Amino acid sequence: MAEYFKEVTPLTQYDCFIFFAREKIEFDFPVHSHEEFELNLILNGSGVKRVVGDHIGEIEDMELVLIGSNVPHAWLTHKYKHKENTPKIFEITIQFHKDLLDPNFLQRNQLFYVKDLIEKAASGVLFGKETIEKIKDRIISITSNKGFYSVIELLTILHELSVSSDMVLLSNDVYRESMANQKGDRLDAILKYLHDHYDTDITHSQIAKAVSMTEVSFSRFIKKRTGKTFVDLLNEIRLGQASRKLIDSYATVSEIAFNCGFKNLSYFNRVFKVKKGKTPNEFRNDFHKFGKKTII
Repeated sequence: MAEYFKEVTPLTQYDCFIFFAREKIEFDFPVHSHEEFELNLILNGSGVKRVVGDHIGEIEDMELVLIGSNVPHAWLTHKYKHKENTPKIFEITIQFHKDLLDPNFLQRNQLFYVKDLIEKAASGVLFGKETIEKIKDRIISITSNKGFYSVIELLTILHELSVSSDMVLLSNDVYRESMANQKGDRLDAILKYLHDHYDTDITHSQIAKAVSMTEVSFSRFIKKRTGKTFVDLLNEIRLGQASRKLIDSYATVSEIAFNCGFKNLSYFNRVFKVKKGKTPNEFRNDFHKFGKKTII
């Protein structure tokens, strides 16, 4: 099976969900997976390539897909080309924990269809134009809400999707079963350790010992499973936390850098610019001008 990136999202165990709302003219993030479920709405994206599990397809002008936990996926620019004086691609991504809806809760009669939808998400669920037209304004409006009622609205949206009549499963059963049988315990343990200690001075030998591996084996394992070195993976997690703090707090760049485990401000600025293509201050300013991202 092909290797793909294991994405580390900024959603913490204390959050219910996170959303991203942005305009763009290209997709450049590679095929990846993450623990969280993802609901992805794309408007004005005709010609973009969709990859979900073993499925590859080309999207029409509107796209709505629900992706389950650890399902590899990506949207790639492909044939899409932005034309002057036309709307850019508008994308809203909602990510929520795989245990946001407790299995015991889903056993209730009133949640039968939602439970079925959550199970189908392991294959990736594509919704038709009729459903998108019906639900897209509500998905867009959730980006303006915060707190308890935004969570209720998310559950309502999932219910509406669960009773739609135009859903299609994207990955086949054989692929889904093979994914379910893969063992990710060691990688999960490594990622959990990094998430729990990203703000400390983590050493290569320290984490290798924590997961009962030699340093050489640890390095090879990380490179094979994530496509990154240990330092790159740790920096990615730290940068994810830093990005969140730049958006959701008024702390200074230096405070954020040190609170996210970077001991050198110049190094933080350099790594951030390489990863994001702009300085932390530019990222913060541009985001509030052009994008919207909130953790609920």
